Amino acid sequence: MEEKPKISVDEFKQISSNEELRSLLRRKGISIDKVTEKINYESELRKLQIELVKLQQWIAKNKKRVAVIFEGRDAAGKGGNIRRFMEHLNPRSTHLVALNKPTEIEKGQWYFQRYIKNLPNPGEIVFFDRSWYNRAVVEPVMGFCNEEQYKNFLVQVPEFEHMLYEDGVTIIKFWLSISKEEQLKRFNARNNNPLKRWKFSPVDKRGQELWDKYSFYKDEMFSKTHTTYSPWIVVKTNDKKKARLECMRHVLSQFNYKGKEATKTILNPDPNIVMRYYRSLSDLD
Repeated sequence: MEEKPKISVDEFKQISSNEELRSLLRRKGISIDKVTEKINYESELRKLQIELVKLQQWIAKNKKRVAVIFEGRDAAGKGGNIRRFMEHLNPRSTHLVALNKPTEIEKGQWYFQRYIKNLPNPGEIVFFDRSWYNRAVVEPVMGFCNEEQYKNFLVQVPEFEHMLYEDGVTIIKFWLSISKEEQLKRFNARNNNPLKRWKFSPVDKRGQELWDKYSFYKDEMFSKTHTTYSPWIVVKTNDKKKARLECMRHVLSQFNYKGKEATKTILNPDPNIVMRYYRSLSDLD
């Protein structure tokens, strides 16, 4: 049996840069595809996170209000996306909103009320890990709201978001699109990892069983709530790393912040991965 090429300890100790590592791997005849992919991802991520820091400073200085909403099926990558967005931002003007199920008091309030108090103040950017759109898909699929509540929501959402738009709030709405096969793969990975097992819930499990029902309500949501002032941006997320980078690019492309011209990377998203709802005829889910 032919012995696979290896790197000795002494050779490894002499490496002082990523380029030297790649060069050594090539000389040894060792495949560098995965290494190159990882290095390129980390490099692009860092460049885009530098731009996000610039954007945050511009938002704070100009008292802008920005809300970035991440929606999608379970395991589509909402949390992972948000973590990379927020990793190097100033926590004083950046917030994560991931609300639990409503309390008995909140159930008696206007549906949007608990979300309104979490909207960005001047100079802030807020990330929603799920949002008021729970009532558009998850709640009707799982029977957590009745038909009247669901229909009232669809009528009120465009008006609610138009009021926010007129008041100067920028809303960016992402739908992270994942295939049924990839979702199952990620569910299994969660269950096999004790550090991620807490993410898996009975609601997640039913997501596979009720896949078509989710698809129906997702399409209804798009058709009723995609507007010129608050469009849905669909992101293909089977490749989670590419999706993270392209989401960042989309957000950065929406603002003319100070220092943008000095960027060292591409700030326009890949149209094959990120697209408006009406162009997303080939979305994964």
